[in-house]
Amino acid sequence: MYLRKLALLNFKNIAESELHFGRGINCLVGDNGAGKTNYIDAVHYLSMCKSAFGMTDGQTIRHGADFFLAEGLYTTDHDRQEQVVCSFSRKGGKVLKRNGKEYERLSDHVGLIPAVVISPADSALISDAAEERRRFLNAFLSTIDRQYLAALIRYNAVLAERNRLLKMQPDEVMLSIYDEQLAEHGEKIHARREQVVSELQPLVAEFYRLLSEDREQVELHYKSELSERPMREILQAARQKDLVNEFTTAGIHRDDLSLKIGGYPLRKYGSQGQQKSFLIALKLAQYTLLAREADEKPILLLDDLFDKLDAGRVEQLIRLVADEKFGQIIITDCNPTRLSRILDRAGAQYTLYHVTDGAASDQTLEA
Repeated sequence: MYLRKLALLNFKNIAESELHFGRGINCLVGDNGAGKTNYIDAVHYLSMCKSAFGMTDGQTIRHGADFFLAEGLYTTDHDRQEQVVCSFSRKGGKVLKRNGKEYERLSDHVGLIPAVVISPADSALISDAAEERRRFLNAFLSTIDRQYLAALIRYNAVLAERNRLLKMQPDEVMLSIYDEQLAEHGEKIHARREQVVSELQPLVAEFYRLLSEDREQVELHYKSELSERPMREILQAARQKDLVNEFTTAGIHRDDLSLKIGGYPLRKYGSQGQQKSFLIALKLAQYTLLAREADEKPILLLDDLFDKLDAGRVEQLIRLVADEKFGQIIITDCNPTRLSRILDRAGAQYTLYHVTDGAASDQTLEA
């Protein structure tokens, strides 16, 4: 997948901008706060219809404006041309168009423009609650499997209804109906999650080995009650607890990922460099599976490349992603001299764009 042109209007601190990207490595450089990451987020918006960094649509509108607009022109690996336009206004809401035709459901777009983001925000996958790790799994699987996305949407809708019922005068018959529906959709979700994590595990281990000289083995495991017994039994056993707490206390919405290094929890025993290397390995593993499932090389977005990584690991990462297995790459960094030196040493072909106060120059410097 190749993003040829990105046009933005009132997107965060970007008043108006149009950039033409190359097929290989594209580097957005500039001072901290200049708006480099906003370009990364705009590319993510065009892929997933939402911010990569948890911002609402309203927060994404430039101060003083009433709307934003992002447009991307793409060429696929099979030479198909795609135009995607995402706009949001405070009065009219969000509109997404593909080749001039508006989508009826935003979910229909997910998977068309595959992209993987590696950013400092990924640290939440280690430090924050299980919800962050489930969100990662759900976003990834929704991109490659429409049946998974449909099951997830339905599961969440039934879960909301069941929780609403638990806050009222619970009806045992209705609870049993909801239990059946949660079990039906939940077991499909569980099976797909278990499968994809088992596929990610060896890839994460291999990418970590390539990125780092550390001898520790890294592990990724899926933790779910459904691995021990059927969801119907889990819900039945938790019924009284649910009635007391007035919400559903068990199910696939409580699942988690276990991240380990040397057999111990990564959060407690991994250094900052080890944690960052693990997260990069996880995202590169995601990229590999996404490319395989979509039959399309995703766009790789590397935000704030040097965050918690020494120059040696950054250079090794550049050597990895400069391989023909990877496609278009967009990198942000605040130090053009440092970045250019490492790219040159890695033998990578690249283009530099300078970002100042949200504006990106189209005066590109060829390496």
